[in-house]
Amino acid sequence: MIEAGIEYIDHKDTTRLRKFVSDRGKILPRPPAGRCPLRRVTRLTVQQQRAMAATIKNARETALLPYATTVR
Repeated sequence: MIEAGIEYIDHKDTTRLRKFVSDRGKILPRPPAGRCPLRRVTRLTVQQQRAMAATIKNARETALLPYATTVR
């Protein structure tokens, strides 16, 4: 997460967590290793992606982030 500029994940920091959630409310994936490194969406390792997903889920449970948003 140092590469992405993050040192610590906090479930209360919603502005930072929204960078890892799509406009529909889905957690952005980490592309497979075979793809071009310029196309990496989150720039996180597998372990960091799991920690980020758990943090986003905790933020959703505490109602800091929505589960899904409606785009009209």
